[in-house]
Amino acid sequence: MKKIFAACAASAVVLLMAACKDNKSFNIEGNVEHADKVKYVYLLKTDTTGMSVIDSITLSGGQFKFKGSAPYENLYKLRMNGDIFDIVVKNGDDIKFKTDLADSLHKYDVKGSDVSEKIKDFNNISSTYGAKNSKLADEYSAKAEALGKESDSLINVYRPLFQKNIADYSAEVMKFVEANKDNLAGFFAAASLDRYKYEQQMVSYADEIKDKFKDNPTVQAFIKQMDQIKPISIGHKAPEFTVKGIDGKDIKLSDFKGKYVMLDFWASWCVPCRHENPNVVKQYAAFHPKGFNILGISLDTEKAPWAAAIKADKLTWSHGSDLQRFDGPTEHLYRIEAIPSNFIIDPNGVIVAKNITGSDLEDFLKKTFK
Repeated sequence: MKKIFAACAASAVVLLMAACKDNKSFNIEGNVEHADKVKYVYLLKTDTTGMSVIDSITLSGGQFKFKGSAPYENLYKLRMNGDIFDIVVKNGDDIKFKTDLADSLHKYDVKGSDVSEKIKDFNNISSTYGAKNSKLADEYSAKAEALGKESDSLINVYRPLFQKNIADYSAEVMKFVEANKDNLAGFFAAASLDRYKYEQQMVSYADEIKDKFKDNPTVQAFIKQMDQIKPISIGHKAPEFTVKGIDGKDIKLSDFKGKYVMLDFWASWCVPCRHENPNVVKQYAAFHPKGFNILGISLDTEKAPWAAAIKADKLTWSHGSDLQRFDGPTEHLYRIEAIPSNFIIDPNGVIVAKNITGSDLEDFLKKTFK
């Protein structure tokens, strides 16, 4: 009977504690070792405009405590001098934080917030691949210094190594996002991906989370952005448009119906575009006989420099322009925010690739016209 009474009493205490839990605020208690040079701990909040300090406290005996109110679950950061630690906070959380500032790997423990532990797992992925990237950069710099210059042969050795590391990192992030669609750790991991390269996956991810995190403005802004991009993402029909050719005649996208065509957004004043043009010329020469076409769409505002650049770079395909930089109707329709940008459209009018340049463009064309 006493055991039954004790068990009932314990259950009552647990229920009472749950009932008394403050769901209108959060607590963050911290224990920091080797913090001799740290006077203050700052609490930062992220939002659509970036990060801002919302509170600070004096670190006393390696201990600190924040109490605040979160209008919605969100990513926060603890800053101690140059060290920053990520946590995800919502009202009702009672978070216990611990770190040792003597640790060069910036490891930390966080309890009381499952999502904070998951965001820590994501940061471990970032740190692992970041360290690999730094090692490659150091190796490259040392060899370039030994040569006394940067060489194309050295760049050709290290470029694929850097690209593989980034690809491996992105693959790990995609796995993490897939496993964490129900929490904010997955969202902030997805936000670290190259939006242009992984646009199709991010559009799909936005569709999957559109009914979640409705009170978080950063997530909602992302979902809205992906929803706007969706009509011009891979797998969708390319929207029809008409643009004035350099000869003054109208050019329509439908003029290329039944053919492969790449819409190449560029400008005479765009240095990266001009650097990419020799590669585009090379690919056009190799694949135009097999059915590859290009429509160059310039963001110039005057015909003379546009025409001069076409001649100088030997761009022998069709050309058109709204002559309105980023404000032209075609640029708005295709949401052009940076150049070079491109869209490859198949004979059925479906977008099959976007923003591929260099060797990626060549690889795509080889697979398409094999």
